[in-house]
Amino acid sequence: MDTPNVRGPEALGLPEAPGLIAGSNAQLTELLRLMADGDRAAFSEFYRLTARRVFGMAKRVLIDTGLSEDTAQEVFIQVWQNAGKFDPNAGSPLAWLMTITHRRAIDRVRSAQSATEREAKYGAASQNLDHDSVEEEASGRLEAEAVTRCLGTLTETQLESVRLAYYGGLTYREVAEQLGAAIPTIKSRIRDGLLRLKTCLGVS
Repeated sequence: MDTPNVRGPEALGLPEAPGLIAGSNAQLTELLRLMADGDRAAFSEFYRLTARRVFGMAKRVLIDTGLSEDTAQEVFIQVWQNAGKFDPNAGSPLAWLMTITHRRAIDRVRSAQSATEREAKYGAASQNLDHDSVEEEASGRLEAEAVTRCLGTLTETQLESVRLAYYGGLTYREVAEQLGAAIPTIKSRIRDGLLRLKTCLGVS
């Protein structure tokens, strides 16, 4: 199935910060169903409704605008190619979309880290490196690895709630709506998840 052209967020005049998503779960689910059948109009509408949120999450992880735009485009290409794999019984369309976006963004980070490590090895072989700089880079890499490891200690419901709230920028109410849970339940999941992260990371 040919992939439709995916425009970057700037083509729609989208702001850098994530905005509120338009469209209901039922609407997004139906658009995904139509996309699975190759409906390009459905893809365009799905993109229009969710581009702000996808770009916003990518920007939160990657910071860099250009990388975030590239990642958002990759996400929508993947969604177009895999729309038929979406299972509405496993979660909401937005949660599925945010999971894809987060994974893509993390892959970008890891790719950049690998490139940095290769450059560092080359530089070490050709010249004396500033030890403070190397120590700072290694420390940052270890911190990122620690966060990834500690996220793995959360329950599935805690992880999904924390991701939507802190990577997706959703409010408690929006997270509750997307996950079909009560607001107090979502608050409890996020609070318990953050406490577990702090304990794992040794943060007082």
